Amino acid sequence: MQTQIYRTNKVFVPGGLPKLTYNPRNSLELEKHLQKANDNLCKLVMVTGSTKSGKTVLTKTVFDKGKSVWFDGGAFSTEDEFWNDVADQLDLSIGESNTQTEGSTNSIAIAAGVQTSLFPIKGKIDGSKTNGTTNSNSITKTAKRSAKGLVIEALNERQTPLVIDDFHYIPRESQGNIVRALKAVIYEGAPVIFLAIPHRRLDAVKVEREMTGRVETIQVPAWEAEELCAIARVGFPLLNLKVSDTIIDSFASEAIGSPHLMQEFCRELCLTNQIEETVTTELVIGTASMDELFKKVAVGTGKIMFDKLSKGPRQRSDRIQRTLKNGQQTDIYGLVLRGLAELKPGMERVDYEELRTKMRDLTEKPPAAHEISRVLEHMSNIASSDESSTPVLDWEKEDRILHITDPFFAYYLRWGIDITPR
Repeated sequence: MQTQIYRTNKVFVPGGLPKLTYNPRNSLELEKHLQKANDNLCKLVMVTGSTKSGKTVLTKTVFDKGKSVWFDGGAFSTEDEFWNDVADQLDLSIGESNTQTEGSTNSIAIAAGVQTSLFPIKGKIDGSKTNGTTNSNSITKTAKRSAKGLVIEALNERQTPLVIDDFHYIPRESQGNIVRALKAVIYEGAPVIFLAIPHRRLDAVKVEREMTGRVETIQVPAWEAEELCAIARVGFPLLNLKVSDTIIDSFASEAIGSPHLMQEFCRELCLTNQIEETVTTELVIGTASMDELFKKVAVGTGKIMFDKLSKGPRQRSDRIQRTLKNGQQTDIYGLVLRGLAELKPGMERVDYEELRTKMRDLTEKPPAAHEISRVLEHMSNIASSDESSTPVLDWEKEDRILHITDPFFAYYLRWGIDITPR
């Protein structure tokens, strides 16, 4: 019999720290490996994993924000702001003032019965008298130390863990400066942890060659179906819901290895059935229209970025419209995205030639290879410069490789746009 009442939003927490449905994936021993950073490891710890793969939740579980310094690389503005932000979290005072007193004192003491040759005095002096003058000047000198210097000193002394989430979003030049500044901290054994997407895991070594051999990589792999199912099988009973294995398995199949999406599906199922908290009588959910649920989630995830990429960069003239074989019309940006939608990619790199083949299947007049490459480059720039979201794709022009870096975007390509009947 269910006695504890839980709120649905506390059970399923997409994008947050799901305390009730957190899956530590014990067989991988990820927490154990991450804990080594606290044991005088003297290496930079690089936690890598796809966007929304759970690497941030994992790291927060081991390095609590209340006892660590956290910085979001996606919010990076300037290096000075980075060091100032860390200094604030360490409660450091950047300006220090010292007050010094400078002056002089002159005094003359004349005792009873004393004749001095320096001052002619008539007669005998009875008693004693002291005459003196004091000059004193108070001078305040301010010694202002840089935030960077104070932070390095404090991290060395306190051994406070420093975590930089989304390190790959920081500009390459600034990455190098930050890594070089933190070398001494790392060598002294203070925990320094960077979080990054897999194909950018070596950025720290590339910007600072002396870090070769000084990086400990912890890879957070894509979640297996059974690991994702565990989220649902723990969460639904807390709400007194009995959900069929068919539904749970379909959630795991469409989650693209992302616990974030799995949490999203579970919560949406609850909202669809108007479940806001634990029900008093067990509710059985055996069948449901999954297509409508998946499409609804898609609209709330990747549509904004998809629309921005569809528009492409501003230009003076109108783009050439291309007619698709299904009768629709679109420009080259829409055609590239529809080619991706045909591939329905997961969280893996997309083969350039395979993408071109799909585009040729969609229209009688496909664009030339250099046009496609130019569009992918523009899309990558739009994604990386967008302030409201994280980069969803990354085009490596030299290697002709397209990386889909965000499962929400990959998911939207599957469910948010229909090119051919499913």
